[in-house]
Amino acid sequence: MERLPVSAVKEKLVSARAITIVTHINPDADTIGTGLGIYSLCKKHLSARVEIINTSNALPRHLDFLPFYGKIKRKRDFEEGLVIACDGGSIDRFGVDISGCEIINIDHHHSNEMYGTVNVVIPQYASASQVAYALFKEIWDIDRESATCFYTALLSDTRYFTTASVDHEVFRVAAEMAALGVSPSEAAFHLTQRRSLASLRILERALHSLQLYLEGRVAVLTITIEDIRATGATMPDMDGIVDYAKSLAVVEVAVLMIECEEGAQRVSLRSKGVDVSKTAALFGGGGHKLAAGFIVKEAQTQEIVDTILEEITL
Repeated sequence: MERLPVSAVKEKLVSARAITIVTHINPDADTIGTGLGIYSLCKKHLSARVEIINTSNALPRHLDFLPFYGKIKRKRDFEEGLVIACDGGSIDRFGVDISGCEIINIDHHHSNEMYGTVNVVIPQYASASQVAYALFKEIWDIDRESATCFYTALLSDTRYFTTASVDHEVFRVAAEMAALGVSPSEAAFHLTQRRSLASLRILERALHSLQLYLEGRVAVLTITIEDIRATGATMPDMDGIVDYAKSLAVVEVAVLMIECEEGAQRVSLRSKGVDVSKTAALFGGGGHKLAAGFIVKEAQTQEIVDTILEEITL
């Protein structure tokens, strides 16, 4: 518990008149689940005004079973007040200007830039929600609603307890949450059995684009803006596609490149052992050793691929 600044966080929470919980752009279940879990606790235990925002055009609809999902807004209304940042390695990951604010930074990325007034960053943990759970259970009792949010985030970010970050502590925390009333089967159902038709169509196009490099050890998938328009897919529909390339037996590094409307390329990197966060950092991105990403504003697809191939050390 000594690495958790419980007293400093509690002081900020109790003294705040307004609290804005921010979740990162192109949201996944970890940022949404972490944010909603904290929102639930703050609404229950504090008299302060509390809001939760995400500035993205689309949210993952399969997470709409989470408590308070309908409270997520796109615009920040409390311009002054405490900010709780969830699962963002840098301050620009949230799509809203929170510079100059008092910030509680809750994250698990080792590339986190420590931009908070109080930083609660534990890279050894499997998800930001695991960090939030460890922190907030030292402040308040965790109820079923908040535990459901935290558990769903943990389940998703560990890819159903299959990532290298999973250890006995992860299972202990998951068991604690289940004991609080979380339904593991319900969370698993919503994460695995509610795919949209657009997500299958964009997956088909991405798999058709598969290219192998370096004797099959690097796999590259590309999704063009034409693919997105033709299928009607949104960013949440493309979550997890890169893992299909990584699942090939000979592949050590998988790359997914998504063309954005403004001409930028959004690149996701996944690895079975190579530290891809170093490659992402070269492009101004970050993440974890085995899962990282970056955005390139002006570059052709093949240019980016060639650079990645030059920089990856297999």
